[in-house]
Parts: sequence; structure tokens; C-alpha cells
Amino acid sequence: MTRTRPTAAQGSDEDLFTPENTAATLTRASRTVGLDPEGAHLMRLGSNAVYRMNGSVVARISRKGADARESERAIAVARWLESADYPAVRALDVDQPVMVDGRPVTFWLAVTEGPDDWATTDEIADVIRRLHSLEAPANLDLPPLMPFGKASERINQSAALESDDRGFLLQRLKDLQDEWSELDFELPSGIIHGDASVGNVLRDRNGTPTLMDLDSFATGPREWDLVLTALYYEHFGWHTRSEYEAFARTYGFDVMTWPGYPVMRDVREFLMVTWLAQKADESEETAAEATKRIETLRTGGSRRDWKPW
Repeated sequence: MTRTRPTAAQGSDEDLFTPENTAATLTRASRTVGLDPEGAHLMRLGSNAVYRMNGSVVARISRKGADARESERAIAVARWLESADYPAVRALDVDQPVMVDGRPVTFWLAVTEGPDDWATTDEIADVIRRLHSLEAPANLDLPPLMPFGKASERINQSAALESDDRGFLLQRLKDLQDEWSELDFELPSGIIHGDASVGNVLRDRNGTPTLMDLDSFATGPREWDLVLTALYYEHFGWHTRSEYEAFARTYGFDVMTWPGYPVMRDVREFLMVTWLAQKADESEETAAEATKRIETLRTGGSRRDWKPW
């Protein structure tokens, strides 16, 4: 059995993506735009460090070296969606993103006042369907979907991967790229959220389902925004059959009936594994989950014990 081992993080202390370092970045960024960081608390530390500030503002801090253009685009998307009266998270009315310690920082109005109130699958489908009906202004300059994104970089730069795991993932990446190139999409290409799922649609304080995390907006096949809900139902059991059927019925298309679905499903699942593999040296728990997921890909075993991350 292969193993993913945690190792010491590379680079200087300032390069580390830790609660301590991101809190220092938040303090400097907040003061730059006239906000008070006192009492801010860390909600999540993943691709971004997400802080809640004084109950009404959420700050997102990207990792060092992240492309600031992605943060700029997310803010531009938010401004456009607000002008279109579309239910999405609103960017705070300050000059942003703010660059601090080589990290882009953005500030957003909190969607909820209290605990997260996740939307139902039919509400998620309605939010996606409404998004797909919009036409973005030309000056928004959305990039085309790059389905494999940073997968190769994540695999090659993860210090926590054993060499045989790295070789396996790189070969799997090549195979999926070849399969992707043969896909024949059924839905028209257009605006996509890029990471549409239950984790990115919250009900706001008025009960309105609201789209979150605008970093991955692009243009591409609409199936990309539908496949995560199908994957969560089929492989992980995170949605019930009735929940998935409500999702497909509300959107008006069942992506699982599309012949290309198994390939796109496998691509999304593979990207979930490589995303976690790059973080495997951050904790024993993360390393164990990454090891389990890689072994599952090797053996074709059940994904039902994968933990949401």
C-alpha cells in the first residue's frame, strides 16, 4: 500500500500558510482599507484563509504566489452580478484586492448573520440555471475553462507524495486529459461558476439562496457546473437519490444521462485528490485522507468514506 507522509513545509516562516501568518496578513490588509481586524476569527484554512470580521465582513486571503488577477476577476464578477441583481455574495465597496505579504486579500459582505444555512439541491440547481441564462459583458474577460488547472503543478510540487504515488497520479492525469479531448458536450458553452456545489450556495439572512466563492468563474461547458452534485450523490452519498433527482429536474437536464458524464466525473474526483495531496504535509489528518483517496483511485474502491474537506 502506498503512503503519503507529512513533511516539513518548505520555504521561510513568512511563506507558511498558517493561522498565525494569515492573521498577521489580515491585520495589515484590513488597516489598508480602513477596517478593524479586532476580534476576527478563522473560519477555514484551505486554498484560501477565510476570516469573519465583526460579524458582517468576510476576508479571503489567498496563498503566497497566487495570481492576483484571479482575485481581481472575482471582484469584477461580483460587481457585475450585483448590477444584474443576481443572488451572489457581494464584494465590499473598497479598493481591492489588497496585496499584503505577496498574498491577494479580498473583503466580502457576510451572507449570513449566524450559522451557515445551506441551500437545498433544487435551490442550488435554480441558482445555477439562472447563472447560465446570463450573458457576461465583454469587458469582464472571463477565461476559458482549463479543466486540469494546476493539477500537474500540485502533483510535482507536493513534498508529501511518495514517488510511486506521484508517478501514478501523473499517469492518471495524462489518461484523463486524453479522454477529455474526446468529449462531445451536449449543453451549450457559456458562463460557468466553476465550482458549483452544495458547499457554495448559502441562504442569506432573508432566506435567498446565494452563490458564493466567485474565484473560478470562466466560460466553458455547462456540464461542469452540474457534475459535482451528481458525483456527490453517486460516489460519495452526500446527497440522496431524491435530492439529486430534484436537482436534475429543477435545472432541466440530468448530467448523469450524458455519455461524457463518467469522464467529467472522474476528472472532478481526480482534481479533489490532487488538491488534497498538495496539502498533505499540513497535518496527519490531511495526510491520512490523501493517502486513502489515492489508494481508492488505484483500486477503484468505494468513495463512501471520503470526508468532505
